[in-house]
Amino acid sequence: MSEKNGLVPHLVVNGGVKAIEFYKAALGAEEILRMPTPDGRLMHASLKIGDAHLMLCDDFPEYCGGVSRAPKGPSPVTLHLNVPNADATIEQAAAAGATVTMPAADMFWGDRYGQVVDPFGHTWSFSNPLTAEQKAEAEKKWVEMNPFGEKAVA
Repeated sequence: MSEKNGLVPHLVVNGGVKAIEFYKAALGAEEILRMPTPDGRLMHASLKIGDAHLMLCDDFPEYCGGVSRAPKGPSPVTLHLNVPNADATIEQAAAAGATVTMPAADMFWGDRYGQVVDPFGHTWSFSNPLTAEQKAEAEKKWVEMNPFGEKAVA
């Protein structure tokens, strides 16, 4: 794990081993640690994606009062990654099995931004900064279509 302080998401999934392989293929994750149980589920795993860390484990409802903690559909929580190219990352994630829920588009706040849901129900967003010219054009479009009639504030 990193010596730096920071937020480290800890995901619960159904199919931890498959999740590790997905995150490697979709996001270029590097596996740091894997702790399997005798039945093959993962008690704990640690991955590194770029400079960020991600922990995950399989769902163990038998230790949670019979309640599953893995998402049954898209999670209301979005995990965000700043990437060099949002379009390429979304394409790579989709090729690995993610569902694109928001294709990348230029956003008024100055990023190219899009979202996917991974095969385990977790929502991911990706962005890369726009050039000043692209940002000005995206903001202009936003002002034209914005029902509130307000400019973005940086």
